[in-house]
Amino acid sequence: MNITQALHRAVARQPNEVATICGGRRHTFSQFQDRVSRLAGALLGLDVGPGDRVGILSQNSDRYVEYFMGVPWAGAAVNPVNTRWSPAEIAYSLDDCDTKILLIDDAFLPLLPDLLGRSTSLRTLIHVGDGPTPEGMLSYEVLLSGASPVPDARRGGADLAGVFYTGGTTGFPKGVMLSHDSLCQNSLFAVAEGMASAGAVGLHAAPLFHIAAITVLGFLWTVGGTHVTLPTFTPLGVLETIERERIDTTVLVPTMIQMMVDHPDAASFDLSSLETMVYGASPINEALVERAVALMPTTNFIQIYGMTEMAPIMTILAGVFHTHEGRELGKIRSAGQPGIGIDVRIVDPEGHELPRGKVGEIIVLSPGVMLGYWNKPEETAKALARPGSEGWMHTGDAGRMDAEGFVFLVDRVKDMIVSGGENVYSVEVEQAVAKHPAVAACAVIGVPDDAWGERVHAVVVLRSGAEASDEDIRTHCKTLIGGYKCPRSVEFIAALPVNGAGKVLKTKLREPYWATRERKIA
Repeated sequence: MNITQALHRAVARQPNEVATICGGRRHTFSQFQDRVSRLAGALLGLDVGPGDRVGILSQNSDRYVEYFMGVPWAGAAVNPVNTRWSPAEIAYSLDDCDTKILLIDDAFLPLLPDLLGRSTSLRTLIHVGDGPTPEGMLSYEVLLSGASPVPDARRGGADLAGVFYTGGTTGFPKGVMLSHDSLCQNSLFAVAEGMASAGAVGLHAAPLFHIAAITVLGFLWTVGGTHVTLPTFTPLGVLETIERERIDTTVLVPTMIQMMVDHPDAASFDLSSLETMVYGASPINEALVERAVALMPTTNFIQIYGMTEMAPIMTILAGVFHTHEGRELGKIRSAGQPGIGIDVRIVDPEGHELPRGKVGEIIVLSPGVMLGYWNKPEETAKALARPGSEGWMHTGDAGRMDAEGFVFLVDRVKDMIVSGGENVYSVEVEQAVAKHPAVAACAVIGVPDDAWGERVHAVVVLRSGAEASDEDIRTHCKTLIGGYKCPRSVEFIAALPVNGAGKVLKTKLREPYWATRERKIA
């Protein structure tokens, strides 16, 4: 299988249908293919060879979508850069996998001097913005206009499709190598699970460097859908675009859904076209689900639990469990069941499968599994080559599985809070805190405590205009969970720190508490 096959199919079936929409720009599938083949020709003219990495540092746009098809058309591999990173982190990711060519838009030009001072691999910069092309850079549009279309390289199967760097929530980023097969089969799984149908109109509002957003690219290509891009996520921008372009499919993270649903004008927009809302990257609380379903009663909500290393789908919570009746079944608190073609086990530290209901590490086997971590054989072996579970991805997540195969996440294994000898799983506490009517978002961490070793600490963002005290939060939680699990301290902040994927950066929340301690949780 290869990524570009979907474009060949779309051009054969619907050459004059709209492929991309970006502001006022619209390209049909035949126009899109011409631009993709010219981009590939331009890259070959810059001495890009088979499997060479080509990077992009950019906000979402139609050119970003072209990049994801044009690079493999040239036989090369993508390296989409996390836009939330510092120049030092960006330089690391580029140099780590020897990325010599970088596409960059106007938003990130101010980073260039620092980036160029740090990177040892970069040799060619291509400007993909709408402003004037800076001196010393190549213009994307000039390159395309001067390049000849080239045949599709048609690399596929186990060939490297891209290097996707992890978000860095649990340590320094690692380059995840994904093949054409991994990404293509993930797209087929998504379509089979009902995430998009033929001719879908999909919205890219989450950043396209993230694997969840790349999933949207994949399943839209698979069904011959239209790609609508927003430069960045804003709740108002999403609401307006859904109404204007009649969007029927999108993928957001819970923090984005919360901002969209709680926007003061949300109810004034016509969102009836939105058939499918896929979400993932972090757990969602039941209170938010209720508000989201109330705003979009005809929308099918689907949760994905996944990770970059799995391209990313592992389990899926179907839309039926998000309805009022479905929530009564209690499965909304789960991450769903293993997706099509995917096996999931819960194992103990020795790798032995545990009985249903017991908490252990989640391991996964799927055609989507990564080739490995770039230039990190030891890390690859830890994840994929443990005796007795060779080929299974060890996720590092703690969870349990019920009798019907629903996986319930309890925490990152290393994020477990040990307080007074009791194990406390932060996800459970976060679910309780989030049910307080004044709470918009929250994160629960373990902080040092002389008496208890660690104590449960809640970091809370209040809803606009709402008030609550730390005692209010604690009293509320005691009605839902055991007293030993309840926050012993509460901190109120304006916004939680998140990475580009919308995951809460608990490392940032922990830093001030553990900085002077011998034991540091990262």
